Amino acid sequence: MRTVTPGTRVEQMVEALASAGHRVTPQRLAIIEILAKSEGHPTANQILRRVRRRFPMVGKATVYNTIQLLKDLGQVLELEFGDAANRYDGNVPEPHPHLVCTMCGRIDEVMQPTLHDTAESVANEVGYRMLSHRFDVYGLCPRCQSKYEPAKTARTVE
Repeated sequence: MRTVTPGTRVEQMVEALASAGHRVTPQRLAIIEILAKSEGHPTANQILRRVRRRFPMVGKATVYNTIQLLKDLGQVLELEFGDAANRYDGNVPEPHPHLVCTMCGRIDEVMQPTLHDTAESVANEVGYRMLSHRFDVYGLCPRCQSKYEPAKTARTVE
């Protein structure tokens, strides 16, 4: 797993776009910066709202097309969640595990290279050539645990 500074990630994504012959417009650069600097895993709509603070006229298509370009170049990892909006990871674009809160939607990284090795080992064991993997753990984040945990009541004996 790669863990690099947001500035380095911006440089890597800009270089990937430029090397593939794509223009790096101010709007695309703003999208890249949001993806590289985001602590969480933003949705496309969250990215759009943030970009519009600097570029009010930017369209949804610009955000989606830029994300798609970055995905195609291996610079962004897309996390799909069925009925919920897809989320994007520009910090660590390689497949890696996540902890997902089922109450608030918070997503935390799990930086365990051994899980990647385990996935590859399992695939090899049954004759697969692993192309990618996804491992997510669903539960309640610490904040939601304290917020939604039912109050403990003492049982009385009658």
